[in-house]
Amino acid sequence: MKHHVILGTGPAGVIAAETLRKQAPHDRITLVGDEPEPPYSRMAIPYLLIGNIDEPGTYLRKSPDHFARQRIDIVHAKATGVDIKTRQVTLDSEDSLPFDTLLIATGSHPVRPPIPGMDLPGVHPCWTLENARAIAQLAQPGAKVLQMGAGFIGCIIMEALKQRGVQLTVVEMGDRMVPRMMGPAAGGMIREWCESKGVKVFTGAKVQAIEPGEGQALQVRLSNGETLTADLVISATGVRPAIGFLEHSGITCLLGVLTDEHMQTNVPGIYAAGDCAEAFDKVSGKAIVSAIQPNAADQAYVAAMNMAGKPAVLKGVTQINVLDTLGLISTSFGNWEGVPGGEKVELSDAVNHKVLSLQFDGDVMVGCNSVGWTDHVGVMRGLVEGKVKLGDWKRQLMEDPTQLMKAYLATAQAQGHWSGAADARRR
Repeated sequence: MKHHVILGTGPAGVIAAETLRKQAPHDRITLVGDEPEPPYSRMAIPYLLIGNIDEPGTYLRKSPDHFARQRIDIVHAKATGVDIKTRQVTLDSEDSLPFDTLLIATGSHPVRPPIPGMDLPGVHPCWTLENARAIAQLAQPGAKVLQMGAGFIGCIIMEALKQRGVQLTVVEMGDRMVPRMMGPAAGGMIREWCESKGVKVFTGAKVQAIEPGEGQALQVRLSNGETLTADLVISATGVRPAIGFLEHSGITCLLGVLTDEHMQTNVPGIYAAGDCAEAFDKVSGKAIVSAIQPNAADQAYVAAMNMAGKPAVLKGVTQINVLDTLGLISTSFGNWEGVPGGEKVELSDAVNHKVLSLQFDGDVMVGCNSVGWTDHVGVMRGLVEGKVKLGDWKRQLMEDPTQLMKAYLATAQAQGHWSGAADARRR
């Protein structure tokens, strides 16, 4: 009987554990998480803050005895190291876990900016249920809230805060909102939309210091010379793979834990999946960390199958983001910034808060941005992921980028992408 150890109780860890139980019904499975709660979804925290769900609503599995019935042991501890020679994981509880196979699915952790005052009461990240409880106490209707960061996660948090009725100010050091997902026109359009909804937005600015104010209030000094009063400061300045405990372990890590097509690391029997894993991206042809839940689920399944001795291959990760910012839908696919020597076309409709930007490498669309343009989102994904050769349709799209559906239907069938077209039309 083998012992499979899984580090991380997020979606990747849970999917892997359940897949292993199906494929290896007699093996021992241990799931290790560093929070006291049952396995839950961080993506549900905004809905908790809005009040749409309660804390049990964030749990990945609703039945209290789900994991016990699956004979999956849960250990509440934090991994502090991995010994690849003795094949053991050390924990902060001073215990250790021997393993036959190991899955690293520890996800990400928030980046903590080096700003004076980050330890003051009233300054919180928005990453855990514990954080959510603290934020809910302070983010009362009318409260002054300052959020550092307007990236993908920051915009999701902003949606929840706005619905709580707070006075919201967002400070983003980039020159636009969502700078790692959107180009200048698209990011600028999202900012205009947010400001029209009553959110005060500073871009190209940093928080320099957070200081105690009167009573429980905080004084926040910005790099543009402004000083703002806040009842709550939320840090949403980005995340990084939670892989510090692997230093000196012998497991190869770049930005994330480097894996092959089986999600196996350079050490046989040790795998990685989810936001901490660096896997092959079929669009760019490079290994990347793609921190979206569909990729985490796919990677976890492939890793678990291989851990159970049943070969499986990851076809590639998807570079896709779909974001709802106060009701404005934006998307990003593939190499949205373009490639050297490539061409682009961009259409902007300021009145209706719309931007459509397409990037080409030769006659292949390699990436795109859209804001407020929900038509044919499936088509955009299909063209980018399918690497469809557009031929003369490339020129027509350069003249009118809204002709995406016609271009897809005219080119995809002959190149074996027709099933994707059917899906795209349903979207």
